Amino acid sequence: MQRAKRQFLKSLAAACATAPLVPGFIRQALARSETGYPRLVQGPMLGAVEPERARIWMRGSGRFPVAVRYGLTPELSDAQISPAVEVGADGDYVARIELDGLQPGTRYYYRPYVNGDPGKYMESTPAFSFATAPAQGKPARFRLGFGSCARWQEFPVQPIWQALARWSPDLFFWLGDNIYADTLERGIMSDLYKIQRSVPEYQLFGSQVPQLAIWDDHDYGLNNHDRENPAREDSHALFQRFWANPAYGNAETPGVFFHYDYGGVDFFLLDNRYHRSPNADPDGPDKTMLGEGQKNWLKRLLKASRSPFKMLVIGGGWSHNPDAFGEDNWTSYRHERDELFNFIRDEGIEGVILMSGDVHRAEANCIPWSEHGGYDLFELVSSGLAQDTGIPELIETPEVRLREPYTGGHNAGVVEFDLTVEDPVVRFNAINITGQTVWDDPVEIRASQLRNGVVSWREQVDPELVNPRRD
Repeated sequence: MQRAKRQFLKSLAAACATAPLVPGFIRQALARSETGYPRLVQGPMLGAVEPERARIWMRGSGRFPVAVRYGLTPELSDAQISPAVEVGADGDYVARIELDGLQPGTRYYYRPYVNGDPGKYMESTPAFSFATAPAQGKPARFRLGFGSCARWQEFPVQPIWQALARWSPDLFFWLGDNIYADTLERGIMSDLYKIQRSVPEYQLFGSQVPQLAIWDDHDYGLNNHDRENPAREDSHALFQRFWANPAYGNAETPGVFFHYDYGGVDFFLLDNRYHRSPNADPDGPDKTMLGEGQKNWLKRLLKASRSPFKMLVIGGGWSHNPDAFGEDNWTSYRHERDELFNFIRDEGIEGVILMSGDVHRAEANCIPWSEHGGYDLFELVSSGLAQDTGIPELIETPEVRLREPYTGGHNAGVVEFDLTVEDPVVRFNAINITGQTVWDDPVEIRASQLRNGVVSWREQVDPELVNPRRD
């Protein structure tokens, strides 16, 4: 019976196509009978923004043209519409829309359009909004949120996103384990991206705050996976499909690394998986986490940077603990890590700060490179967005601990940048699921402290905290 009904509707639709006198409402009804309701099934999610450009990610319900109507007023009375992107099964119905010709530091309002109309279920909702990046060359103040480790399988309700929204960050970085795929099956990994993207608490935050991402082992392949991952090409393709970053590696070197300039700060988001040697390999000049191509790219851009702050962002922890060799962090790659730190010292590159995730707690640490003729390298850590947090083991003791690790539950990092003052400053704290900061005093880092010969870590340490490797 149903098949006969569908066949009748198809025949009637074909007849109407050559019958111009059929009323429009009948044509529309017949079209819906063939296409369902054109709509979004995930998104919109805001990707990387620049002073004059924004990227918006979304996923449609079928083979429809997808576009964005955008303007400067919430009612979109002054709006224009982007060129449409045709989505289909080959790309899993994903559209990434680029809006060009925008004004720097300006709030825009937008609404997705699917098949020429606002997507169903969004017709009567308020327009979404975002702000473009500050104008280049103008000192800025802004706020970055960051985190890692979102295990939907155990935590389908994720209040951290609502806590983050209360802080109104200007952008957000995912530092890996963004999903817990733990699979070599492309279809399963794709499903888990879609599920995490559909978490209700995340929807508003993702639509308004620029989302940029790198990966770690659980969204690259299996636990601790490295360059020998047999599914790394599939992982790489899916990562590009589900994120709207400014780049994914470069023409010479594949991966997910990229450089991003926002508000006068240079962010270097690094790939710690695609080129990685196995953790247990003996350390030495041939062992690598970054790979030669990515490392040369990073050194070249660090030398060229004139920013007061250069943020090196990666999934795994930067600190070295000799008892942790073979573990999934920089301890197992000390030769390459120290090569990079010595390069920063020898080239007189100022302003480097480290960021990481992975460890299922929030931390504020330091690597006292002033003892090696450089300056102290502060490490800002947040994990997990939706993951259990636990007491660190002895082998996880960093070189210098600035604050007691936060193990009280889901958390995110909040970093304040102020480049408008004479001595630019970075302030870091972590927040819990209620939006409260977890440490009484933020870690405050001045640009003047990030220069060769300056010793600054001791003045940053919580006086009640014992550092067994230094005290």
